[in-house]
Parts: sequence; C-alpha cells; structure tokens
Amino acid sequence: MVETAGGGPGDGAAEVLDRPLPEGVRRRVVQIVSDGFGGLTVAELPAQLRQYARFAPNRRVKFAGNAMAAAVEGDTLFRQRIAERFREAHPELAGALDTGAPPPAADPLDVAAAAYVLRPTGWVKLVAAAGEEAQRADAERADEESRAELERLREQLAEARDHTKAETERLRQELESAKKDADSLHRKLRAAVSDVKRGEAALRKLNAEMEALRAESHAQVSAAESETRRLKARLGEAEAALEATRRAAREGRSVEDMRVRLLLDTVLDAAQGLRRELALPPVSVRPAETVDAVEPGRMTPKDIAARALSENDPAILDQLLALPQAHLVVDGYNVTKTGYPQMPLEKQRLRLLGQLSQLAAQTGAEVTCVFDGAELAAPVLLAPPRGVRVLFSKPGVTADELIRQLVRAEPPGRPVIVASTDREVADGVAKAGARPVASAVLLKRLS
Repeated sequence: MVETAGGGPGDGAAEVLDRPLPEGVRRRVVQIVSDGFGGLTVAELPAQLRQYARFAPNRRVKFAGNAMAAAVEGDTLFRQRIAERFREAHPELAGALDTGAPPPAADPLDVAAAAYVLRPTGWVKLVAAAGEEAQRADAERADEESRAELERLREQLAEARDHTKAETERLRQELESAKKDADSLHRKLRAAVSDVKRGEAALRKLNAEMEALRAESHAQVSAAESETRRLKARLGEAEAALEATRRAAREGRSVEDMRVRLLLDTVLDAAQGLRRELALPPVSVRPAETVDAVEPGRMTPKDIAARALSENDPAILDQLLALPQAHLVVDGYNVTKTGYPQMPLEKQRLRLLGQLSQLAAQTGAEVTCVFDGAELAAPVLLAPPRGVRVLFSKPGVTADELIRQLVRAEPPGRPVIVASTDREVADGVAKAGARPVASAVLLKRLS
C-alpha cells in the first residue's frame, strides 16, 4: 500500500516546493502527523520521534512539532506511512486530491496540508495556492482590523473632541467665575485700603490729641509747681510771722499773736483748697528710689542648685517643693520605666500616682503627672488620687510636648519643677524657666 501511495504512475513525489511552507499549512501538517502516530508502531517511527510515541496528541504537537515537520520533509517512508493513515481517516478528501479536484467547500489550509502529505500530482500548486489564499485572508483580516481600528480611533477622536469642547466650556465658565471673584476681591481690597487710610488718619488725630493732652498736663504741672512755690513762700512768711508772734507773745503782745494765728489758718486753708482743685495724687515715688544702685535678687528654682548639695540628692527636691506656690510636673512613663520597668503599664501608673499623692500631701505643692496617650486604643479609665492632676497627651502629641505646654502656661517667676530623664525635655523646660530634676532623684524621694 505504501508503494501505491508514494510511487505509482503519475505520482507527484518528484515535484519540489520552491518556497518555505506557509505557517498555517505547516501547523495543519504537524497536526496530521500527530494524529497518525496512533496507527504506527515504535519501530515504524523515525528515531528522533520515538520518544514522543506515548505523548497525547496535543502534547506531541507542543513538544515535537518541529521534529515532526522535519521528519515529514526529510523521511519519505515516514511521510508515506502518515499519508496511508490519513487516507484511512479521510478517504473522501484523499480521493478528491488523487483525481485533482479538491472539494470547493474545504478549508484551503486543510487541502494544502493533505496535498503536502499525500503528494498527488500538482500538490505544489495546491500548497502555493493555499499560502496565497492564507496571505490574502490575512491581508483581508488585517485590512478589516485596520478599518475597525480606524473606526475606533475616529470614535475616540469624536469623543475626545466632545470632551475637549465640554472641558473648554467648563474652563471658560470657571475663568468667568474666577474673574468675578477677582473683581470682588479687588473691590474688597480697595475698601480695606480705604479703611486702613481712615484708620491711619484717626490714629494721627488721636496722637495729636494725646500730644495736646500731654502738653496741657505739663502746663498744669508747671502751674501747680509755681503755685506750690508761691505757697511755700507764703508759708515761709507765715512761719516768720509766727516766730514774730511768739516773740511778741513772750513780750505780752496778745494782739499780734491773734493776727499771726489768723494768717496761718488762712494759708493752710488756701493750700488744702488748691490741692483739691488741682486733684493732685499722693506722692508714689520716694526719693530713695531715684538713686541708681543694684538691688538683691529673689531666690528662684535655679538658685537652689548653687547650694552645697549633689544633683542626685533628694534634699534638692524638698528644697524646691518648699518654695511658695511650687508646681511639680512629672514625666510619668519616664519615671516608671526608670524605677520599675518590669511591671505592666497599668500597675506602673497606679504605683507612681499613689506615691505622688503622698508627696503632695506632705509638701502641699501642686503635682501634675503626664502620660503619653498617643498609642492608647481607648481612653484610660482612672480615678486620679487626691492632690495629683493626671493628664494623657492627645493623638499626635507626645508627652514631652504636653510637658512643654504646661511649663509655658505658667506665669514667669513661679517655681516649676519637671521630673524627667529625657535630656531634650530637660533642656526645653530649662529654657522656659523651669527647674529639671532627674527621674532617679524623684524615685529616691518617693522611696
């Protein structure tokens, strides 16, 4: 049967394909070879294809496609065996190709692949025609895809134009609105400038009135000083008259004594009336306050450090808390993690607050304890002990920043003591006028 298929009279085995096998035809040829594997024994297969004998057809096409195409091209006996299997599976198509009249409704690629395997007379023309038909189909498909792509691009261009038109209109409206807002702002600015000018004019007028009042006050003070000098002169005259009266009294001149006493009463009444008329305030400045000298300074929390005590001596804290109106601010977790870090946070807080309550009762000082609340999932339910203010920092605010806010809130001159080992906190509160002490000092005092 093989000889009849490949070497009979009129066989097209002598024909040669002068161009590469079209890719579509090649794929169909590989599929035909893969399908024909099932009817061949391992001995009938070429050596390079025997390892794929047990593969499923799809896996055989995937992994042995190039090898099968090469075997059909170079091994005539193997091609004839595959052709025989194809004749048995597709007798009608094979018979039509043998008569030179392939079915018009058949796929040109299937016809070309069958002709390539069976090699009837004129198979090269069938393969070339199938390649041309495939190229023409590809060209038509590409042309169709190009037209579709062009249509899609036209639609996109129309949409883009519509979108651009709408966006242009929106921007035009926004520009008009911005122009209106700018005009309104210009009007408001002009009104504000006019208000500022009126305010400056009123300020200049007020300054002029203040200068006039100041000049009038100076004039009144000068008049009062002149009147005082006149009264002093009259008082001197009255004192001289009084002395004369005393001499006259000693000499028994009672009439002159009466006249001098009457003159003295008149001068005193005139001086009191003048003081009431001028509304002169009592003297607030003493002569000793006009002398330039250095006064002794008051003791502050920073002066406590100058005493002969160690920085780690708890006596320093007692001296600081003994100052009037002292306020102790405690960096809570800094102190507890210095003294007893192995305890849970809740027990750390309770232990520290209990000890601070005792310290507040002993010293009478104001005590505020600050804890970092930035990482708390919920507010801490806690009953603050007597005499201790307990604060937690808000989310996004550290306990260090809350301590600095507390220090800045105090009036200058009030003794504020901050217990913390954090150097940044200590430096910051020291610049603000507070006195930092180490957490270890507070722990020693509490124990």
